[in-house]
Amino acid sequence: MTAASTTQNKENEKFADLIGPTDPAVDRASREKLIGARVGLLLNSPFFGNMATRLQLTNADDWCSTAATDGRNFYYNSRFVEMLKGKELEFLFGHEVLHCCYDHFGRRGDRHPMLWNIADDYAVNSDLIKSKVGTRITTVPCLYDPKFDGMCSEEIYDHLYENAEKIDMNKLIEQMIDEHIDGDGEESEGENGKGKPKLSKEERDKIREELKEAMLGAAEQAGAGNTPAGVKRLIKAFTEPKMNWRELLRQHIESTIKTDFSWMRPSRRGWHMDSVMPGMTNGETTDVVVAIDTSGSISETMLRDFLSEIKGIMEEFEQFRIHLFTFDTDVYNPVTYTSETLDNIEDYEVNGFGGTDFTAIFNYLKNETMEPQRLVVFTDGYPWGSWGDPDYCDTLWIIHGTREVEAPFGITVYYDDAVKN
Repeated sequence: MTAASTTQNKENEKFADLIGPTDPAVDRASREKLIGARVGLLLNSPFFGNMATRLQLTNADDWCSTAATDGRNFYYNSRFVEMLKGKELEFLFGHEVLHCCYDHFGRRGDRHPMLWNIADDYAVNSDLIKSKVGTRITTVPCLYDPKFDGMCSEEIYDHLYENAEKIDMNKLIEQMIDEHIDGDGEESEGENGKGKPKLSKEERDKIREELKEAMLGAAEQAGAGNTPAGVKRLIKAFTEPKMNWRELLRQHIESTIKTDFSWMRPSRRGWHMDSVMPGMTNGETTDVVVAIDTSGSISETMLRDFLSEIKGIMEEFEQFRIHLFTFDTDVYNPVTYTSETLDNIEDYEVNGFGGTDFTAIFNYLKNETMEPQRLVVFTDGYPWGSWGDPDYCDTLWIIHGTREVEAPFGITVYYDDAVKN
């Protein structure tokens, strides 16, 4: 049995004595309490109330010992609900709402599932306490640590991962107030034949779009002052025009030099068509540094797509230098490419895979006395601390995996492998 399955079994054992056939009288009482909690949220925390109201109350006594959500349903164990106070149920609803809003399953990537779930709960509970949603649950243990206040799930996960040897995983699992529904998990059969739901990728994508619309509507009804800061950032990302990262990368590189077209320097782009196209004439050499963050969920496909795009842009120029390296808390495998060696860029070897420290980039550049005309950073956007030196050079941040983060300086654009020119 793997460590992941062991911890998952531990989660399933929590309040295991609550799982069993539904008592109709207990269920009626619990539903009344849940409806009352939703009304309380509508009055006191309208954003959360609006989002909670769209979740269908679904009894899950046969498989769920606490509560859960798939983005459409609020699954509950009636006996667990009866244990909690009214304001604690408001907190529980808020907990499920933020799991939906923050798309925690979709953001997990290759991270350890249980450790990621724990990081999610820390982040969500911290946001609920800050937003004064209901009352923090104390009837049963509930994950919260003030040192994680203001941190997103990715940052909390990195901290937990780095300190894994000091963590009592079982103790943390016992403090989780809900079960997390993973789309790629095994479906379990309950006594009513339904069991824990399993969602396909298509269903998850559809629910994600439904939640975007629901968040926009709930935020509009609640008003700006009643919408959590994290949700505001998401809504900003949803509603602002999205610039194609490929086009912005092209503009960023091309802006480093003065160019003109000339038949004296035929472009190599036309060679495969047996045609001659005008090339660029340059007054100076294009000097760009490309840093790739290997700490996050960057895939082989994303990496090759990114490097291929850079290669395609640079093939238009006769004079250029591309300084490429990977980084986590240090810099690895720095390689300089020119027009003579550009064909090798797609075979670049990636190293790293630790935490994220953007200061490593700027320390390396300063130690090597490199002052590039442009710095391009491909990252998941979650550093341990500082984003680096805002005054050192012009920086383009290409962020993959989330639209919740915006760099504090330079230009931020979001990687989208579904949009190609």
